[in-house]
Amino acid sequence: MRDSPNPRTSPRSSPGAGPRTGSGTTSDATPSATRVEVRRSKRRRRTVSAYMDGGTMVVLIPDRMSRSEEQHWVAEMERKLLRSAKRKASPARASDEALMARCRELSLRYLDGTCEPASVRWVAPMRTRWASCTPTQGTIRVSERLRDVPAWVLDYVLVHELAHLRVSAHNAEFWALCGRYPKTERAIGYLEGLSAAAGLGITGVDDPAAEPAAGTDGEHLA
Repeated sequence: MRDSPNPRTSPRSSPGAGPRTGSGTTSDATPSATRVEVRRSKRRRRTVSAYMDGGTMVVLIPDRMSRSEEQHWVAEMERKLLRSAKRKASPARASDEALMARCRELSLRYLDGTCEPASVRWVAPMRTRWASCTPTQGTIRVSERLRDVPAWVLDYVLVHELAHLRVSAHNAEFWALCGRYPKTERAIGYLEGLSAAAGLGITGVDDPAAEPAAGTDGEHLA
């Protein structure tokens, strides 16, 4: 059973604007997050955790926690996330140009410099995937959801998409290329956990349902 969000939400853009009505909570102590969503769980006894889902900070707390304790931990977890993001976030999160530069570095390091895309860009969060590639056009699109993941996770997604420029199918040759990146298995596990915790429904980097049908433009999804 997943942690259940509170039945209240409030955009960060309107702090203090009356009663909270939805799955989040508003606090002046957390001005940098676009939204805050607090999820209470009866399974949790003492632990508090948090992660970023796009522009939303999701905070997981015990169900018994008071509102004042909730506000304290929302502020505390944001401070921790901000410190962690500064240490771990990839420079590629800054812009499409930075994303392209990182792809060139990863291609040289792991793929013999043979997988340089025509374009790489950040796009709005995709419903069922982390990224996508159209090998026939050499284009790669990366979900905004990945801007705040650790650098080694984003690197894996980029290597995955770059490998599609050489091998379009998710076959043994393709996975051999992905396997050159040393944190492949760890990154897959991280993404699976992120999807499950956030209820995104993204079942895997190489979801068979994402394979293109015959006659399409050859788009591949991660």
